[in-house]
Amino acid sequence: MNDRRDVVVIGAGLMGAAAAWALTERGLSVTLVEQFAPGHTLGSSHGSARIVRRAYGDPLYTAISGRAFELWQAAESASGSTLLRMLGGLDFGPSDAVTPVAASLSSAGVPYEQLSPREAEARWPGMRFEGDVLFHGQAGTVDSAAAVDAFVLLALRGGADVRWSTPVVSLAPAGSGAEVVLDTGESVSAGHVVVAAGAWIAPLLAGLVDLPPLTVTQQQAFHFPRLDPSAQPWPSVIHRDFARVGGGIYHLAGGRDGGVGDDRKIGEHDAGRATSAASRDGLVDPASRARLIEYVQRWLPGLSAAPSSEATCLYTTTPSEDFVLDRVGPLVVCSPCSGHGAKFAPLIGELVADLVTGVSGVPDRFSLATHATAPRGSISL
Repeated sequence: MNDRRDVVVIGAGLMGAAAAWALTERGLSVTLVEQFAPGHTLGSSHGSARIVRRAYGDPLYTAISGRAFELWQAAESASGSTLLRMLGGLDFGPSDAVTPVAASLSSAGVPYEQLSPREAEARWPGMRFEGDVLFHGQAGTVDSAAAVDAFVLLALRGGADVRWSTPVVSLAPAGSGAEVVLDTGESVSAGHVVVAAGAWIAPLLAGLVDLPPLTVTQQQAFHFPRLDPSAQPWPSVIHRDFARVGGGIYHLAGGRDGGVGDDRKIGEHDAGRATSAASRDGLVDPASRARLIEYVQRWLPGLSAAPSSEATCLYTTTPSEDFVLDRVGPLVVCSPCSGHGAKFAPLIGELVADLVTGVSGVPDRFSLATHATAPRGSISL
């Protein structure tokens, strides 16, 4: 059997689901195909809390985060779901790491405060600070798993055909579009195919698109109980350039995954173990656990230093840590997001729809041509 759609989207994580919604909003017929069951935890889009914020040391991401927030609010309104939890955001560390963040916020007109470590410790008891401290209010968390559900719901309302537990067997250009063969034996032809498959993207596009080198790592995050669960949750925090623990440290309110006490989610941004989508083992690195217990003991006296739970996920990272959003003939490459893309999901969906419909507006830095010459970067969270 052969079906014909305007667009097939491969991958129903945050980016693929958001793209399916955005494409149906443009009036296109969409089939969204996901190899795993709803709510799976094998990729990069599960869990109840990811950081959202305007604060970046890179003006591009600070600028486009404003549109992302507008689209998050639109998704909440359209779906009737509460996705955002706006607790504010803190960045702290050496001046040379924090000053560019302040400059980017200033250039985008985003209000922020600069505090001394002692002022910050008085405002947020239970945390310790060093260096420069910056607080901005337009930050917090997004419920990633709930966001996927909301995007899929909105895509279904827009007429999308959603196929769960349906792996793609092959993908190839065909005629004026492309053809996707599913493990059911069915083939679906479309004018465009959006590949939003995260860590599985390179195998799917092998021989079809020249991707930049992609590194897949298995990351881990831990939840640490709050000693006073009745206290107001802290803002999301990025401890920048904390080299003694292998890279930047982030922590945030854990939401549903944090249990009844809203245990704090903590992880290392740059210390994942290289793996692949096929070979990842899902086992938490004990060295990472030990480092973060030590970190909590030193920097977060308001938490118990014994983690209550732990989990893994995958990063798929480009050398520059910029996203990849580009079109090659009928194929749209959708965003290996380098570990910091969740906050931009509805915007990435919108940009995918722009690529499919021929509307300009995708930043040049996300193009395949730019990635071919881009130096290695370090864009934090």
